[in-house]
Amino acid sequence: MFAKLRAWIAGFFTSYPSPLLYMRLGPEGSNDNPLMFQFFTWDCLHERLSWWKHFEEEIPRLAELGVTQVWLPPPNKAAEPKGRGYDAYDLWDLGEFDQKGSIKTRWGTREELLQACKVAKEHGIDILIDAVLNHKLGADKTETFRVIPVHETNRLRDAGHARNIKGWTAFDFPGRGDKYSTLRWNHEHFTAVDWDQETRTKAIYRIAEQGRKGWSRNVDTEHGNYDYLLGTDIDHRHPAVQEDLLAWGKWILETTGATGFRLDAIKHIDRKFMVRWIEDIRLAIGGKSMFVVAEYWSGSYKAIVPYMHAFKGEAAFFDVPLHMNLNRASTQRSRYDLRKIFEDTIVRARPNDSITFVDNHDTGIGRTLESWVDDNFKVQAYALILLRGHGYPCIFYGDLYHNKESYNENTARNISLLIGARKKFAYGATEDYFAHPNCIGFVRKGDATHTGCAVILSNKEDGPSTYLHELRMNVGIENAGKTYRSIMTQHGRVQIDASGWGIFSCFANTVQVWTTSEE
Repeated sequence: MFAKLRAWIAGFFTSYPSPLLYMRLGPEGSNDNPLMFQFFTWDCLHERLSWWKHFEEEIPRLAELGVTQVWLPPPNKAAEPKGRGYDAYDLWDLGEFDQKGSIKTRWGTREELLQACKVAKEHGIDILIDAVLNHKLGADKTETFRVIPVHETNRLRDAGHARNIKGWTAFDFPGRGDKYSTLRWNHEHFTAVDWDQETRTKAIYRIAEQGRKGWSRNVDTEHGNYDYLLGTDIDHRHPAVQEDLLAWGKWILETTGATGFRLDAIKHIDRKFMVRWIEDIRLAIGGKSMFVVAEYWSGSYKAIVPYMHAFKGEAAFFDVPLHMNLNRASTQRSRYDLRKIFEDTIVRARPNDSITFVDNHDTGIGRTLESWVDDNFKVQAYALILLRGHGYPCIFYGDLYHNKESYNENTARNISLLIGARKKFAYGATEDYFAHPNCIGFVRKGDATHTGCAVILSNKEDGPSTYLHELRMNVGIENAGKTYRSIMTQHGRVQIDASGWGIFSCFANTVQVWTTSEE
């Protein structure tokens, strides 16, 4: 016990490589800023094309915007035809076999996926695979085995006596057979289920057959032990499971030409296995540059820190604490102090570990992780992740593309302008001017090949929309005498004095980006 505690504490004092400094963020040879794009929402479907065909059609536009990486939805066969892939049935079926009521997945066929990946590569865009490794759903038949029910809020406490149940744990993959993998999953490969078919009762049932190890200790401690999340929970300590998932990771990169992964729900997966999984795949593909970003969902930076250390720099992390700050700013409106927007975030503490984002497929209204950033602050939020020099931003499809869940035409137009500003102007050191609770600004000084910019944003709503904020910011003495112009919906000019100072402005509750008029 004490040895483990000492090892855990020692991790905080052991330095590890910063993943964004060595991982591949896009094709080599470009001096432009890299940019990630999440190309799906929860309910997305195209009215006339498969999703893979839709993605293929949009690749030229994405490349023009400056997107260098696209995070695609899970490509694997789901438990039902319209399943998103997070209800993972067969990782090895990319829309090739007649299983679970369909050959294609929700997103399309294997051929359509591989063609889209090929076109993306031709346009200088890397593909990231969403790896759903925590659980399986949609078993082909039940098995009878011994379990112990546990409490929902404390999985370390038993909620009843040991008993036999019929659980959906047998995965035979009749449509695929032995192609790609010969593993047939059964209850030996899982730690728990949530349904007894015999009594038609829902609960968390820890599998308690003789010789079973129970929950993994290398998971998050929420609810006592957060090994179990949903469905049929995979036991990542089982040798056959490890072999199959490692083989799949190498195979999916080779098959699609993808260059990395988004790891789903890592707080529920044995972290020692996950680190080994990443290391082994990196070794197999012959390069350290494979991109990996992990989803550890918590608004607490302190809760995420142990996992960042446990992963030893092998993965970047989505900056959920920053997302939660952005959500609070949008709900509290003028009452939120913008000077605190980066407090207790990954991007402030370890910017080269941080994947910044505003929203994703899980944060929308009514979704499981509802924490939507409202349109009153959406553009300001994107300015903060796209134009500063810290962290690596990810754009959400639902914020830019027309969709039934969340689209706002004016918001999307302004985000497009910010994406263009990132590509053209957002370079060099970042200097902050966080001067007022309702108005902050920052300057990018530029580099040898790109002009910098000055950014000012407001969340002031308790007053007329014509209220004008002004901030005095220094853009560098090398810009003395130049004229800066606005590139958003507000137009104007700022004259830079002999010392590099200028007075920049924006209207209440807006964003303004200023750059030299020569551009």
